[in-house]
Amino acid sequence: MTDEQFFQLCQINELIRFERNADGTLLLMRLVGALTSNRNANLTAQLGVWNRDESLGITFGSSVGFILPNGAVPSPDASWLRRDKWDCLTQEQKERFLPVCPDFVVELRSDTDCLKRLQNKMQEYRDNGTRLGWLIDLETQQVEIYRSGRDDEVLQSPASLS
Repeated sequence: MTDEQFFQLCQINELIRFERNADGTLLLMRLVGALTSNRNANLTAQLGVWNRDESLGITFGSSVGFILPNGAVPSPDASWLRRDKWDCLTQEQKERFLPVCPDFVVELRSDTDCLKRLQNKMQEYRDNGTRLGWLIDLETQQVEIYRSGRDDEVLQSPASLS
């Protein structure tokens, strides 16, 4: 299915959240519990406040889709895109799934998420151009940090991230 057909499928089925793998496989994304939703909202709010203060880019919540160079269309829990990349997009592109890889992504793992699937997703972001990614595992209190051109780093119970 084309990017446009996938976008239209998502619009028609507004109560169902989809992602698309690079091989074209559609993934149904589950609704999350209240605690995870609250944590996602707080995470996106913190990223938004940082972005407002720095004015370097655009912040997104968990309902945006990015069309990665490999054809996948993931939806990170929170993400950020440099202003120059945003400014290069047309108005029509801004109203659809963004045909660009975010510069920063965060995935928040809850107790029902598959860790390996999220680790693969983080690797895919990095392979497609994401410069920095955080996989926050609430169950183990670990944060996996993915950086472009560097080995992964794992922090155990960090007091803060920056």
